[in-house]
Amino acid sequence: MAEPASGNGASRLSKRRRRSRRANPDGTMTLIEHIYEFRRRLGIAMLAVVIGGIIGFIWFGTKIGPIPSLGDLVKDPYCAIPPERRLDSAAGCRLLQTVPFEAFMTQLKVGIAAGAVLLSPAWLYQIWAFIAPGLYSKERKYALTFVGFASVLFAGGAVLAYILFPHALQLLMGFGQDAFVTALTADKYISFLLSLLIIFGISFELPLLVVMLNRVGVVKYVQLKKWRRGIVFALFVFAAFATPGSDPFSMLGLAGALTVLFEIAVQLARIHDRKKDRERHDEGWDQLADDEAAPFDYTPSTVDDEPSTPTASGGRSSTDDVT
Repeated sequence: MAEPASGNGASRLSKRRRRSRRANPDGTMTLIEHIYEFRRRLGIAMLAVVIGGIIGFIWFGTKIGPIPSLGDLVKDPYCAIPPERRLDSAAGCRLLQTVPFEAFMTQLKVGIAAGAVLLSPAWLYQIWAFIAPGLYSKERKYALTFVGFASVLFAGGAVLAYILFPHALQLLMGFGQDAFVTALTADKYISFLLSLLIIFGISFELPLLVVMLNRVGVVKYVQLKKWRRGIVFALFVFAAFATPGSDPFSMLGLAGALTVLFEIAVQLARIHDRKKDRERHDEGWDQLADDEAAPFDYTPSTVDDEPSTPTASGGRSSTDDVT
């Protein structure tokens, strides 16, 4: 006869069953179960980042078929500087190490950054799996759309930064004529490159933010049209302060891209507001007086397929020990 499971093992098994979709279809949990679930999701997300960091660390010095090594991808913008402008060793174009373990820490930093990007679906899914049970189906649809476009825009900004980076380096290192030679340390060079990628990536989320604010009714197309010149000027000022090194090439590239994306967001807001105006006109809402109630359906919505929770009296429970 099989021995009964230990107390700790049975407790973990019961908790895992309660978290499953079959045993708990509406995702309701107590406060302590939310904390346990958050700890579990965070642990899996951190494990994905660590695994990605190991992959990136190995990839730094390894060429995978036609894919160049991560070290070559990082070093190529520096090696694009004319040979007479940079300090080369006998072995060719290399970055400079000035303190012990600088090369190791640089490889580790780049590997973790690349690994976090490569395995981003894994840790992003853990964040989504923790938040999704508390959302309605419509809210989940908008959230997925937001995350999808945000990922694409961030990647687009990072790619643009990588394309502009060699030109920015050549422009910055071109000053001083023949009085200077460029010998960049690995740590400062990598920090400059990563900061530029992150700044461009985050900045490219601006049009998505404008579109989402317009969708929820916070900002209208009329307001965006009125503020367009001031916002474009603010974008150029932001680009001047945000670009590391304040080089004009990166500043103009970032400001120009943000201006184009902002104009696209404005036109999307224009289309959305026109559609809403037509709907209000068709329903007759624009003819209502200010003190007259709109003909909305005020019936509260419920969670999709919410199961009934019978009480001792046979009715449905109105409260539950959930968060």
